[in-house]
Amino acid sequence: MKTGFIGLGIMGKPMAANLLKAGYQLVVHNRSQGAVRELVAKGAEAASSPREVAEKCGVIVTMLPNSPDVRQVVLGPNGVLEGATAGSVIVDMSSIAPLAAKEIAARAAEKGVEMLDAPVSGGEPKAIEGTLSIMVGGKKEVFDRCCEMLGKMGTSVVLCGDVGAGNTTKLANQVIVALNIAAMSEALVLGAKAGVDPETIYRAIRGGLAGSTALDLKTPMVLNGDFRPGFRIELHIKDLANALDTAHEIGVPLPLTGQIMEIMQALKVDGKGGDDHSGIVQFYEKLAKFEVRKKR
Repeated sequence: MKTGFIGLGIMGKPMAANLLKAGYQLVVHNRSQGAVRELVAKGAEAASSPREVAEKCGVIVTMLPNSPDVRQVVLGPNGVLEGATAGSVIVDMSSIAPLAAKEIAARAAEKGVEMLDAPVSGGEPKAIEGTLSIMVGGKKEVFDRCCEMLGKMGTSVVLCGDVGAGNTTKLANQVIVALNIAAMSEALVLGAKAGVDPETIYRAIRGGLAGSTALDLKTPMVLNGDFRPGFRIELHIKDLANALDTAHEIGVPLPLTGQIMEIMQALKVDGKGGDDHSGIVQFYEKLAKFEVRKKR
């Protein structure tokens, strides 16, 4: 049975490419055609619509920007549900609101179609490597059916609970990542303006309690002033908005998340919403009137 993949952006394209490398017969669809042509050249089959993908595939993966995009692709005209048959599985790997995931899964269930919400963490580098962390919500028997495929895109694949649990876990992940990058940014600006080489600061602290994956992946970008996006600030804003909305619905105050959200909003207003989220450092650099960069 063929596998479908809809959404071939910064993350989706390398994820789909890894499925092709693993021998999966892939049917792909994307709004812009450049990525489709690249994957067709590697052996994929192109489809003209989400409906056509679903008509040809028993498992349909979606990797899209936000909740409205997933609703449109799955539930809209010429969408996945128009082509899917009972027993098909939608694996939505987008980062969306948990409530939206539950609503879409409920609509799919009316047609006998199963759904997993399976957002990812790791950014473009780990999407390319096939070493993403994948947080999954859904029925265990559906998870078991799709686990091997997910393992071709990630090295950590964890069933977190029912549908919606994957995206709830991803929101927790995004809170930690945002605050980690903000803490890194504050610390590097402090140390560098005080006269210590920022690269030395990084080497000294990375093996201790302050060490983290975020520190290892994002510090080199800061030191090189390279904010080309692996994960854009504007997308992180979307995730934090979902986290804050969810938290307010269930009565969980998130004061630190609110602060980093406003920092990201300030960067977006400053024209930096398309930068990688390592670009959070630019907010602190502007306040301190000092840039943290590697010595040339």
